[in-house]
Amino acid sequence: MKFIVSSDLLYRNLSAISGVMGTNSTMPILDNFLVTIEGNQLKLTASDLDSTMTSVIELDNVEGEGSVAVPAKILLETLKLMPDMPLVFAIDIENNVLKFTSANGEYGAPCFPSDEYPKVKPIEDPQTFEIRASVLQRAISKTIFATGNDELRPNMMGILCELSSDYVTFVATDAHKLVRYRNVEVKTDEFSSLILPKKPMAHLKGILSSHSDSVRVDYSQTTHHIRFAFGNFELYSSLKEGKYPNYEAVIPKENPNMLTIGRDEFLKSIRRLGNYSSQSTFQVRLTLSDKGLELTAEDMDFSYKGSESITCDYQGEPMEIGFNSRFLREMVENLDVDVIQMSFSKPNRAALITPVNQQDENEDVLMLIMPVMLNN
Repeated sequence: MKFIVSSDLLYRNLSAISGVMGTNSTMPILDNFLVTIEGNQLKLTASDLDSTMTSVIELDNVEGEGSVAVPAKILLETLKLMPDMPLVFAIDIENNVLKFTSANGEYGAPCFPSDEYPKVKPIEDPQTFEIRASVLQRAISKTIFATGNDELRPNMMGILCELSSDYVTFVATDAHKLVRYRNVEVKTDEFSSLILPKKPMAHLKGILSSHSDSVRVDYSQTTHHIRFAFGNFELYSSLKEGKYPNYEAVIPKENPNMLTIGRDEFLKSIRRLGNYSSQSTFQVRLTLSDKGLELTAEDMDFSYKGSESITCDYQGEPMEIGFNSRFLREMVENLDVDVIQMSFSKPNRAALITPVNQQDENEDVLMLIMPVMLNN
């Protein structure tokens, strides 16, 4: 089996799919790429069992067909340090030997039978929708930071995706913070609810940033699998099974107290005062009145204390409310607008954070943060 391929093209494709591979795999075969030649196509595969990603490269010079697993780390490290040049690959499947040559070098490594590599399960009776790559990338970016890490709540370690006749909704929560992203561009005839696992979605987010294609999504609620196809890439993943928490029930409906504030100034203040907050609670206190906003943080163990006043527009009853500064900072960081609005009901109830005058009229972003008990 022989073929010629550009070193840069091969590296870019292998690097893109390598993100789904695990770091401590229990199956040694998963430390390899699966390399398959079919006709004039080179198909590259990486997997960690739960997720599998493939890319296809069209070739001009090919001899033979077949499939073999080749060591991922040494191949990536070699290609990373090479200038762009043609590489001639010769793979001896019978003797499990990989060799490739460049204009000024020759390299060899063992390879392994392809039958040991896990096969992708077919998606039975798939349902399908399409979504712009930029919309999907944005939906994941806006929500993934709010996913949980508690293995006792495995469903909250993923992103909920709800498809309906009105819009697509992505939701993530860890019980302390919640983000709901909606976009009216994507609509389906039937309602569907999917829980997308965090790791492959984080990888997908990174790859989609360099693609402008439409993404075709096929999923099955029978086999609990999903496939994202765009450009010359496909990402297969298992879906998380079970029921996602009723997120709508925790979003307060009546929030008469409204704070409108410049995002950058607010964010910088949270970052600064976070350094003075307790390293166990990271608490920052917001004192709201018609005079403006005062933020205060204190770490009594080290006698640290900081406070700042910010000019803003506040409409409502005077209030003191506390938040985890790290959570509050994360949420404000993920809003890419000049002005944001915070809505409150009571100091012991969740607050809502929304963008003001967001650029895309097709999308709606809502963030929720739970308060912390204030130290008096």
